[in-house]
Formats: sequence, structure tokens, C-alpha cells
Amino acid sequence: MDSTTTAHQVASFLLETEAVKLRPEQPFKWSSGWNSPIYCDNRVTLSFPYIRSYIKQQLAELVKQHYPEAEAIAGVATAGIAQGALVAELLEMPFLYVRPEPKKHGMGNQIEGRLLEGQKVVLIEDLISTGGSSLKAAEAVKAAGAEVMGMAAIFTYGFAVAEENFKKAGIPLHCLSNYNALVEAAAEQGYIQESAMETLAEWRQSPQTWGV
Repeated sequence: MDSTTTAHQVASFLLETEAVKLRPEQPFKWSSGWNSPIYCDNRVTLSFPYIRSYIKQQLAELVKQHYPEAEAIAGVATAGIAQGALVAELLEMPFLYVRPEPKKHGMGNQIEGRLLEGQKVVLIEDLISTGGSSLKAAEAVKAAGAEVMGMAAIFTYGFAVAEENFKKAGIPLHCLSNYNALVEAAAEQGYIQESAMETLAEWRQSPQTWGV
């Protein structure tokens, strides 16, 4: 299955499971403070075995295709933990996960699991917006002495700021689906009216100032 077909299929699944909600007329407020006509929670897909399995298989294919030398899989906490564990199981690779910051008790770990010096690691994420938290996890893995091969994610908004952040960090990113595929699938399936397409396009161009 080619990447365009996969992107459309994943987008359709996200809409089917209501993991993604499109609400141009009544915007959501993100934790960043941005107003948004879209809200995405890919964790919902974990409750649907067929869809969960499909996403797991496609993420595993991304890893095999783009990071053939990978030796371990790391999930980015919290949403990337379950997805990463599923992928690691399918690929029969070691698994670990990365917290946003070290624990404030116990061993004070930021990375949970056995990470070896020089180990080639691929991070699994469920969603890419600006890429800030994802790249922070990647830096933690690097700081622990491992090699970050890159990252694989279910969905990306495709913001220019994210592309620039990953480029600056020197970390390749490959995603199953994206914002454009989602909007196309939503229009085809009647989730949104054609009149809302312009609003969605405007937000996508300048999300930090839209609706302010």
C-alpha cells in the first residue's frame, strides 16, 4: 500500500472512531493557547482492535522502510507508549519509553526500560504539532548515550514550525497521515461542509494567530 493510500485510510479511521473532531464553527482551545477548529486524540484508536492492528502494522512498516538499522523502539510518553509497545512487539525489538522529565521520586528516571550505550533507537509518537515535546524526548535518548535514528508518528499537522524544528535537530520524521489527508477524507465522507474548507485552510496557514 502506497503512502497516499495509507494516509487516507488512517485519516478515515481517525474520523470513524471520532479520534478527530472537526469543529470550525466552535473552535477548541489547545494547551498552547492556540485556537483550533480541530482536536485530535489518537489514543481512541486503541479501543478498536482492527484499527489498532492496522496502525501498528503501518508504523512497523515505516520503521522497517526508513530505519532498517533500528535496534530498539522508544515510546514518547504518554500517548506514544502504547503505540510504541505494540510496534516493538511486532518487530520483536526491545522497548522503552521516555517521560517529559525525570521522575521526582524513586530512581528519578526519565527513560524507563533498558537503554544501551550506542543503541540505535526509533521513537514512536502519536501526534506531531510543533514537535517540541517529541524532540525533547529524542534529546533525552541522545543524552543517555544512544543514537536516535528518527521518529515515526501516526499523524502530523504539517506545520512549518515542526518541519523546521525537526530539520534543526537533524532527526528524520515519517508519519502515517497528515492534515491534508484528514481534511480531504472529512469532506468526502460528509464530516464537514465545503464552506468550512476555507476556514480550515486559513487556520492551517497561521494557527498561532487564527481566531485571536
